Amino acid sequence: MKINYSAYSDVELVALLKGKKADCEAAFNELYKRYAAPVNAYCLRVLGVPEHAEDIFQETFIKFYQHVRSDYAQTNIQGFLIRIARNLCLNAKRDRKQTVPIEELDLWMHEINSYEKREFPDLLAMALDLLDLEYREAFVLREYDGFSYEEISKLCNITIPNAKTRVFRAKQKIKDILTPYMGNILNAKAKI
Repeated sequence: MKINYSAYSDVELVALLKGKKADCEAAFNELYKRYAAPVNAYCLRVLGVPEHAEDIFQETFIKFYQHVRSDYAQTNIQGFLIRIARNLCLNAKRDRKQTVPIEELDLWMHEINSYEKREFPDLLAMALDLLDLEYREAFVLREYDGFSYEEISKLCNITIPNAKTRVFRAKQKIKDILTPYMGNILNAKAKI
């Protein structure tokens, strides 16, 4: 008789990860199915480069598996996975920090302005890329992943008011970044 692992709770699946090989593989696959999409989306939104995000995404699940096999005491699996992904993303951003000469940035911004019919998701992704990591991370956790301010404060190791401030400032900065582009798009549509 085949066991239905999807009926198991996260805590039960974590307990199975320390058991027999067949149970361990099935439990890991079930946890992966449950949390792969939000972890992958988080990595992609924070890093912005699909190849880098995929590497961090895979490393997140490897570290999760290693940690759970040794000693694991938490019950919030998604929060734990996001914390691992967050730490790995921060390390990757620090290690891959690049500088762009101001002339290239001006050219890049000019090229974006020339695409008057660019769709909003592309503009939002660009705006997110321009945010400082602390604001981008808080915004992504709140708006895309649906985390509460309390969860954000725990993950980012900040106070709840600071989490609220970061999300608010991220929204303001995104609005400031997008306002000129949205004006260009509306003007282009009005001319058509």
